Order: sequence, then C-alpha cells, then structure tokens
Amino acid sequence: MDQTNREIVSILLRDGRASFAEIGDAVGLSATAVKRRVDRMQARGEISGFTVRVAPEELGWGIEAYVEIFCRGNISPAALERDFGPIPEVVRVDTVTGEADALVQIMAGSMSDVERIVESFRVNARVDKTRTAIVMSRVIDRPARLD
Repeated sequence: MDQTNREIVSILLRDGRASFAEIGDAVGLSATAVKRRVDRMQARGEISGFTVRVAPEELGWGIEAYVEIFCRGNISPAALERDFGPIPEVVRVDTVTGEADALVQIMAGSMSDVERIVESFRVNARVDKTRTAIVMSRVIDRPARLD
C-alpha cells in the first residue's frame, strides 16, 4: 500500500462517511482518482467494508463481556466459527496466545442473557472451561489508526 492509499485509509478510519471529494482535497487527488483507488483497495481486500459505530446501550446491549474459551485438545478457527457464529450476541471471536484458545466478545441485554450465553459455551463438547470478564466502562474506544 503506497503512502497516498495509507492516507486515504486513515481518513476513512476517522470518518467512514467522508466523501471522495473531501478525501481528494486532503490527499491532493480528484474525487474520481480517490474513488478508483478505494475501489482497487476493496478489490484487493485491503478495505473489507464500511461500517457504523453505535452506542451499544442504544441498541439494548447493556452488558459487554469477554469470555476466554479453554478447549479440550485442539480446535480450529472453522470449528469456533461453526460453534459460536450462530449466537447473535457473539460479536467477535479471536484465537489467542496464552492459556485460552479463544476470546469471545459478547454484547447482551442483561446478566441473565450473559449467563445463558456462557452456559451455552460450557455445554459445548469442545469446551473444557470458560473465564468471563464483564466490561464495567470503556475508557478508550477509537478506531484503528495507520499514523
């Protein structure tokens, strides 16, 4: 990725709704040239999509939790996706280093929802144990940066 594309991505990370004209003004290109670059970055998979950030509590997600998953034996990323993907409260699953095999982020409406979700993890034949941390407050919450 060249420097101009990095600058374009940095602007989009700060404001995914920035117009091609606004981005072009910032990087010294026409709106058309910016659009072509963004289209090429999407085609190459360098930009995988555009999204909106929301306040979780406004969507009824009053509780955020991270659940460490400790598996029996080895588990593949594909198996994690099959097991946890269908659960709507699961918003992210990562394989991790350390003692745990995976880290699962959940957004739930209530503590009883968190309990139900964690119990569904525990009855999975591949899961040996779990460890859950409830988010009390977000201290820093910002998009990734390139600069």
